[in-house]
Amino acid sequence: MELLELKGVWNDVLDELEATNRIAWLAFFDARLAKLENQVLTLDFSDASKFQDGHDLKSTVSSSTYEALLIAIKKVTGLSLTLEFC
Repeated sequence: MELLELKGVWNDVLDELEATNRIAWLAFFDARLAKLENQVLTLDFSDASKFQDGHDLKSTVSSSTYEALLIAIKKVTGLSLTLEFC
């Protein structure tokens, strides 16, 4: 799957995430899909109007929240990915 294809189903991923883990949905609903390469999805949270210095998700979100997103991605797309943030 290419990044453009994943972007095309991202709302489905978020819908699945919201149905199963609302906290994870809140953490990831404004993420921008920056890159998908070698089974690694890079999410970008930089939004000058919201976060002056970006969004340091790694320091504020539990591993179970990450796992919830990865499960939702797998359920919707069949992809087993890992996450990176920029």
